[in-house]
Amino acid sequence: MTLSLVIWGVVIYTAFSLFVAYLSRVGPSSSMSEYFLGGRNMGGVVSALSYSATTYSAFMMVGLAGLTYRGGVGALGFEIIYFAGVSLVAIFGPRFWAVGRKYGFVTPYEMLGNRYGSRWVAVAGGLVSLIFLIPYSAVQLAGVGYLLAGMTDGTIPFGAGIVIATVLAIVFSYIAGIRSVMWTDSLQAVVMIVTALFVTGLVVSKLGGFGGLFGTLAETRPEMLRVPGPGFFSFTTFLGLTLPWLFFSISNPQVSQRLFMPASLGALRRMLLIFLCFGLIYTLVSVIWGFSALVAFPDLERPDLATSMLLSSDMVPPVLGLIVMIAIIAAAVSTIDSILLTLSSIFARDVYGNLNADVTDKKQLLIGKLVIPVISLLALAFAWMEFSMIAILSVAASVGLVLMVPATIGAFFWRRGTAAGALVSIVAGSIFVVAMYLSGNSLFGLNAGILGFPVATILFIGVSLITSPDTSHADEFMQAATDTLSRKSAP
Repeated sequence: MTLSLVIWGVVIYTAFSLFVAYLSRVGPSSSMSEYFLGGRNMGGVVSALSYSATTYSAFMMVGLAGLTYRGGVGALGFEIIYFAGVSLVAIFGPRFWAVGRKYGFVTPYEMLGNRYGSRWVAVAGGLVSLIFLIPYSAVQLAGVGYLLAGMTDGTIPFGAGIVIATVLAIVFSYIAGIRSVMWTDSLQAVVMIVTALFVTGLVVSKLGGFGGLFGTLAETRPEMLRVPGPGFFSFTTFLGLTLPWLFFSISNPQVSQRLFMPASLGALRRMLLIFLCFGLIYTLVSVIWGFSALVAFPDLERPDLATSMLLSSDMVPPVLGLIVMIAIIAAAVSTIDSILLTLSSIFARDVYGNLNADVTDKKQLLIGKLVIPVISLLALAFAWMEFSMIAILSVAASVGLVLMVPATIGAFFWRRGTAAGALVSIVAGSIFVVAMYLSGNSLFGLNAGILGFPVATILFIGVSLITSPDTSHADEFMQAATDTLSRKSAP
């Protein structure tokens, strides 16, 4: 694929996406709710496509394909665990939506702070998410960097690729807030799924069809088709990767914040159903793509280059390869956009807002907009370091965010949970996870992905049991969710 074709592809994608983002502007985004939640008035189809593009980002066609290339069939099990975890949205989604409507929450940590009656719970959750989500943003930037470098045989270097992605993310975030992101996401999601299906089918056909592809693997690399795969996946490695991923839909704020956005419970249900269909197809496509790269290019030095090598090979027509490349870049930029908006809203609402008394909503919105480029530059610096494989780094970020899950579950289902329990589980759990990573990530033969969640759970329950709960406020909060749900589901 020629350099000029890649450049023109990026230029056309940028121009068209900017046009769609501009059309998404509906009146002034003059409040936190308007700018970061789309006025809580997003339809089910747009919400689903945006949710899909944000979730299935560079991680899938670059990261999951690379993980399949390295770890074999175990990568499918890893992603299916995440897919199963999306069922948590059916339990928590309506409750997030209901209390968000009643109390006007903008962020998940504002919700936790309200439930436990402590601004420090919101501050702690916000700071922890800033620490762990910046590396996840870097993952998306790295995906674009590897893709452009691989597609142009290094003519566009990795560093230039991540800078391009950073600039695009900042621009899309500023145009109209979450509205521009969601509408461009919707376009990108359709392109992603259609082109990925078509190109994967084309590549598989050139490798002898599914029978030829898996026949070659069975003959040359049979260990890749045996559970859990070759030496990369041990039981503890698999569990450490999958446990944080299981709770992704309620632990990662750029995802859970979207549960506040649908216009109705019906829109929320449509979002979930469409997303599940999209996710199953894209998961299978990404795994097959990784296996195809393994057969076509069995000796790649870096697994994350599998996708770019296939797209720039003779098996894929240049124009079609370019479209898929743009779709992957668009998905990565979509995720970065969402993380930037979520983290800026968290900083403005949960950190700055709670540490500065009587700050207005308008001032919070200004602060949120001002920190978008700051967060972007931090992610860019992190991506420049080229840490680990994309899939592994993604999970490492989720290990820190899963520490919020015990307090989140307790918010809706355990009236005895206390602010002290929530705060200690978040803060002490984060210290524990960071210490694990800094000291080699092994304790009694187990890694932080396995130990982080149970440690946070024990801390939350233990401290809550020895401290006094505000049961009256807990009852009011929990009743708000069930009352709203009962009214909305009544005939």
